[in-house]
Amino acid sequence: MEPKAVEPRKFRAVSRERIDGVKVKPLRVIPDERGRLMEMLRADDEIFIRFGQVYMTTAYPGVVKAWHYHRKQWDHFVVVKGMMKVVLYDDREGSPTRGVVNEFFLGEHNPVLLQIPPLVYHGFKCIGETEAICINVTTEPYNHADPDEYRVDPHENDIPYDWARRDG
Repeated sequence: MEPKAVEPRKFRAVSRERIDGVKVKPLRVIPDERGRLMEMLRADDEIFIRFGQVYMTTAYPGVVKAWHYHRKQWDHFVVVKGMMKVVLYDDREGSPTRGVVNEFFLGEHNPVLLQIPPLVYHGFKCIGETEAICINVTTEPYNHADPDEYRVDPHENDIPYDWARRDG
């Protein structure tokens, strides 16, 4: 019996090369008998640009929220509950890392701040068994009349990434 032909997956190997302008800041968790404290972003941090607003977004287990980018805004993601896989794709014309895909795992088991520059596509997927909570510190306040947000479908697009879990 011949093996069946398998459709090629729309997937590009995730690069170890970090997308130009993306930064990761490890966060220190300070636990004691009362609970935990974790500083996320300070005005005197090397990666701090300016303050626009802070908001919280959540995702239920297995849910993908993607893809979008901003023209002006920088994002700073910290996952404070659960675990998320955050994926970035650089399609910026003239970028030295154009075409690069990065994956980052953020959350309780990996407390980091992820800085995402403008024009880099990004999205995330909750990879735990409970709702994940992400805090985003942006450089621009959200403009309801003219949002700096440009979206494409999470699954039907030209971004070379497949959100399915890869076991191995």
